[in-house]
Amino acid sequence: MKIKTALGVGRLAAYLGLFAPRPPEANTIALKQRLGAVPAHGAPIKHAVVIRWNEHQVPFIEADDDRDLAVALGVVHAHLRLGQLETFRRISAGRTSEMVGPAALGLDHTLRIFDFDGPVPEILRMLPEETRCWLEGFVEGINHVLFSAPPPHEFALFDLKREAWTIEDVLRMGRLFAADGLWLVWLRLLGIRRSPEWSGLWAKLIGAGALKMPEPAATAPIETAALQALLGANNRGGSNAIAVGAKRSDNGAAWLAGDPHLSLALPSNWLLAGYRSPSHEAVGLMIPGLPLMAIGRNRFIAWGGTSLHGHMTELCSAPDVEKHGCASREEVFKSRWSRPRRRKVRRCDLGPILSDSEFYNSTGTPLALRWVGHRASDEYTSMLGVSRARNWREFHSALRGFAVPGLNMVYADADGNTGHALAAWIPNDTLPVPDDLVNHKASGLWRDFLTSEELPTWFNPESGFIVSANSRPDGDVVVGHLFSSSDRVDRITKLLEAAPRVGFREFAAIQTDVQVDAARGVAHLLARAARSGLGSPPSQKCADVLFLLETWDGNYNARSRGAAAYELMLFAFARAFYSPDALMAYHASWALRDLIRADIESSDKLRVTAAARRALLWAARRLGKREWGDLHRLRLNYPLGALPLVGRPYRCSDLPSSGGSDTVMKTANGLVSGKHPVRYGANARYIADMSDMDNTYFILLGGQDGWFGSTTFADQVDLWRRSSYVQMPLRPDTVARMFPHTTTLLP
Repeated sequence: MKIKTALGVGRLAAYLGLFAPRPPEANTIALKQRLGAVPAHGAPIKHAVVIRWNEHQVPFIEADDDRDLAVALGVVHAHLRLGQLETFRRISAGRTSEMVGPAALGLDHTLRIFDFDGPVPEILRMLPEETRCWLEGFVEGINHVLFSAPPPHEFALFDLKREAWTIEDVLRMGRLFAADGLWLVWLRLLGIRRSPEWSGLWAKLIGAGALKMPEPAATAPIETAALQALLGANNRGGSNAIAVGAKRSDNGAAWLAGDPHLSLALPSNWLLAGYRSPSHEAVGLMIPGLPLMAIGRNRFIAWGGTSLHGHMTELCSAPDVEKHGCASREEVFKSRWSRPRRRKVRRCDLGPILSDSEFYNSTGTPLALRWVGHRASDEYTSMLGVSRARNWREFHSALRGFAVPGLNMVYADADGNTGHALAAWIPNDTLPVPDDLVNHKASGLWRDFLTSEELPTWFNPESGFIVSANSRPDGDVVVGHLFSSSDRVDRITKLLEAAPRVGFREFAAIQTDVQVDAARGVAHLLARAARSGLGSPPSQKCADVLFLLETWDGNYNARSRGAAAYELMLFAFARAFYSPDALMAYHASWALRDLIRADIESSDKLRVTAAARRALLWAARRLGKREWGDLHRLRLNYPLGALPLVGRPYRCSDLPSSGGSDTVMKTANGLVSGKHPVRYGANARYIADMSDMDNTYFILLGGQDGWFGSTTFADQVDLWRRSSYVQMPLRPDTVARMFPHTTTLLP
């Protein structure tokens, strides 16, 4: 595996190092220069459109025509993120090899097996005329920039050619961004299903009810790491969302706040924008390449979301593929620096044959991917309806057509109300607790689904607030079996209940909270076991570690030595106590540390004591004077920053980070043996005060611009670390004052 990794990285580094230009130096391209690059003349619009910009290059679009607004959104997305859009467009189509060479052939084959293109023709046929017109305008705006403005650095880096965008490109990218995080879990677990420990490990995992998208392994082959990065880029594996009603707030109005949890890289997974036209008015967070306000507010309501983790995908056994209506097609894969290749892609009535991929073929038995996202659904009309809703009824009704990704949608409005709805299509079958990772009893297509109309809703709960953090939804309807633990929900609830009234200060404090009370308990258990295993008084280094474990308060502040001691101790204990297969399985669970604690409490004391003693001796040698932030590093890079040789220009920061996998301010890590990068966690924040249409605040962990060298490429990182926010108003006079730079698009 290490040889394969080195060869894959070496090939890619050599290709890019030999043939690609270097990116511009950071902070060398001023805002005025960047805004001057917007192709303002000859835009495909009816009337002039004004785009106002603030100092962070965040736009607010003012259009007199709805289609013109869609065009301007396309212009904005392409101006800021054209390189990002072009790479993801090719990735969604399984064309990565065209950018980076034959090293990505296996990745492309897998992406085409996933078949993000499959439902696109039917989705296109079912779009209402208004939605089709909106998407057409957006695509025309992208093409205006594509063919009128200088290309970004990625065009030279990846040898990209100008190809006109279509609605199909947008729809296919939407399916890529809706990919299910469980597909990455399968990568990890399929390799250990033949282990003699498997049945017991699966029982523990499903008993904990919490499988998660794993953090990328440092030793994974580059192809596997690339697949993890691509599927995880916009997949909502986590997130927090909070709504507080009028009776619990400090100003008698409803509030909405949250922080999505995604992969951490530059450019950001999010793009900030505001807009106004005759039928549209909103501010919020958009996914680059999708003309939808995913998280935001209008003057009447605000909305946010977290991943539902519903039962919307299955890995199905298909031992006799021919009986399942197997069809095969041959795909051509063009490759940079190499000849085209051909590979077969098969599917049956259960779905694509996923085991034909080199990543998923470890079982020797054909496996099919069954996924709700392979059916036609119209999330675009749904989210356009959400962004124009004026009340709970309109908001909930708009979600009817939303199928993937499954979301908890959290709501607040200007009348002081709060709500929580489930946006998903859940197969309307009995959902027994699965007895294996692979469904051996699947037959036929899912034909009947529970939609948002049938799924549970919660409106103005008695508590006065709503908290969503990926845990199991309340209610009698079974929507799945694998959810996050309630740790974040419980911590947020505790903080809300401790505040007599809740406002901006309380929300900001919650979004930066790094306390984990359960971790303190595990630290004390480990210290007690290690002490009992020592046959003589501890050395000074061991005594130091024991003292830190016994006095640690469970806080993951970057300056905490206790957090560093605990995480090193936990790693060493797990390595001594578990087999490699068990550790791999546990890493696929949200409940990693809960599972370890349960084992410490229930296992043979002599075995626990022996492992804890070995862990103490190891941690004592490793800890030194290190604090948590010395180990836990926030490295914001362009994806190529991980490569040797050519990666250095694409690395933007290496900073000490507070938080951890189980903190409300999520900065995820696996078991920690030393210095490590944070690759996944909170990457945006938002707070909306519904008493005033100007009082909405956002921040990105990164920056707005995707153009290398721009002063706004990563300018919000310092604001993020200070828990500051960028105000996004809606009143025209406030927008004019706070967004002083102007671009006028002309027909």
